[in-house]
Amino acid sequence: MVILFSVPPALFGALAFITMGFASINVYTQVGLVTLLGLITKHGILIVQFANQLQRAGHNKREAIEEAAAVRLRPILMTTAAMVLGVVPLVWASGAGAAGRHDMGLVIFAGLSIGTLLTLFMVPAMYLFIGSTHSAASIENPGAQADAGASDSA
Repeated sequence: MVILFSVPPALFGALAFITMGFASINVYTQVGLVTLLGLITKHGILIVQFANQLQRAGHNKREAIEEAAAVRLRPILMTTAAMVLGVVPLVWASGAGAAGRHDMGLVIFAGLSIGTLLTLFMVPAMYLFIGSTHSAASIENPGAQADAGASDSA
């Protein structure tokens, strides 16, 4: 659930440039959006998965998410930098079919740049906010909380 909070900032970044008229919505931008969503959710998965491992090791939620965000910052930034720099030739494309490549490159470039910056703050904040209602035991046994809720209503 927390990982889904990484999607809106990325979409905001991509759609802002489309709305400003730098690109149009077409098949190329849609492929770019799918690529963008896959990459940006991977950032959230890296942080949340490591935080859950730290919680299982005995850290509290705040310590776990702070350490996970710090440890996973470098891999996230390296992945983002590689992808953003990789689509620069698409943004500067010229020749036959350049408009489509430009649109796809711009969506990935803008969405990943803005989305990553906002995701680095949004995912840890939502992890603490949403996670405050769950205990560490629910991470070890995901069905325990559902079973407890079912027995309370009976």
